Amino acid sequence: MVGSSVGLEAAMASNGSLVNGKASDRMTAAGELAFDPTAVVPEPVPSVVESDGVDLEITREIVLGKNVHTTCFEVTEPDADDESTGDKDAYMASVLARYRKTLVERTKHHLGYPYNLDFDYGALGQLQHFSINNLGDPFIESNYGVHSRQFEVGVLDWFARLWEIEKDDYWGYITNCGTEGNLHGILVGREVFPDGVLYGSKESHYSVFKAARMYRMECVKVATLVTGEIDCADFKEQLLQNKNKPAIINVNIGTTVKGAVDDLDLVIKTLEECGFSHDRFYIHCDGALFGLMMPFVKKAPKVSFKKPIGSVSVSGHKFVGCPMPCGVQITRLKHINALSSNVEYLASRDATIMGSRNGHAPIFLWYTLNRKGYKGFQKEVQKCLRNAHYLKDRLRDAGISAMLNELSSTVVFERPRDEEFVRRWQLACERNMAHIVVMPNVTIEKLDYFLNELIQGRSIWYKDEKVRPPCLATDIGTCNCCCALHK
Repeated sequence: MVGSSVGLEAAMASNGSLVNGKASDRMTAAGELAFDPTAVVPEPVPSVVESDGVDLEITREIVLGKNVHTTCFEVTEPDADDESTGDKDAYMASVLARYRKTLVERTKHHLGYPYNLDFDYGALGQLQHFSINNLGDPFIESNYGVHSRQFEVGVLDWFARLWEIEKDDYWGYITNCGTEGNLHGILVGREVFPDGVLYGSKESHYSVFKAARMYRMECVKVATLVTGEIDCADFKEQLLQNKNKPAIINVNIGTTVKGAVDDLDLVIKTLEECGFSHDRFYIHCDGALFGLMMPFVKKAPKVSFKKPIGSVSVSGHKFVGCPMPCGVQITRLKHINALSSNVEYLASRDATIMGSRNGHAPIFLWYTLNRKGYKGFQKEVQKCLRNAHYLKDRLRDAGISAMLNELSSTVVFERPRDEEFVRRWQLACERNMAHIVVMPNVTIEKLDYFLNELIQGRSIWYKDEKVRPPCLATDIGTCNCCCALHK
């Protein structure tokens, strides 16, 4: 039913040691070690929580403060005669070939994390021989000439049109990931309001609270509704307790676990009702995944700089489908002066989080935006939402607790009891919940493949009538729970 539980290192050890940098004599005719590419590496994983809060004994624990080296490929010094024999090159080629097989296999069972794996950037292979670095400000020419800022600014202009802000009114850059976008947006808010209080719902991405720790900001976690959206009644109470301090708010355009979209208009209305004028609050919109999907959903609320927001960030390796982590961060030009400083060494201005920035990422983004455009993204969004509804309906038909928010392609469902199954399908889990993020590469066939394994697995896990599926009423609502009490 599930893949082999033998780890990658165990599979290699059984067919020949690679620890000393050399392949053993037990090799196939093709010069590759025989190994199982479906093997699941037994890394530490979080435990399943039963309905009564008791951890299952069969699960493994995350161990903090202990590094795991059992699955590493050791770096070894070449032998004196390696240049003439070519043994080291052959060894490295075999390792990479086997690693590629693992990637192919693991990609087949990739469902729990929001990455679009449907892409082809073969045309950009010609650029991999260059070290492209976008140092400094994208809009200011520096002394460094091997850059891709002309692509970067083109991408930023595209997103500026999407989020309705004029070229002369915005500033932005291509980040290294979604977390950097959040770190930058919140940092701009902190620089605009040094004594401001950061507000974020408890279901915000962990990077929001990381930013609060890094910047030593006063931070308030706001309660959420069962859907995962920010609870504006609790938000109002928290604001009224801090009326004397400006507000810096993280608004989620798709929460990490449930894919919930915070009501931006209601957040703004709540701020105004509490007496916060537009010059006393800063809103950062974390649109890591759904920030690029929501503009193409019919009747979805708009994320727009025509509203009193300060910044928006989105990931480039999620819905867009870049092969490396990256993102887009856009803020108002008037705010960036509070953060920037001139750097003589670069002959440019520094207003980013990082110094050196990946110059390849803007080219990948530019290439995809040109190939797909607004219409292409719209078709992909519709496909994702359609397939997400299919998954949710089939789960419910099978008697499995499941929830799908209206504006989302993230299907939340009952956490599988078998942790090996969780690892095989790379499911993201929290408490009794797991989720699947339906991306453009997730087809109906792939979902059926998963569902058949899940249903078969449940027939084994819950064969004993004393063991029952967990209750998810608290997590996703009574109406979405199919436990013995609520079905």
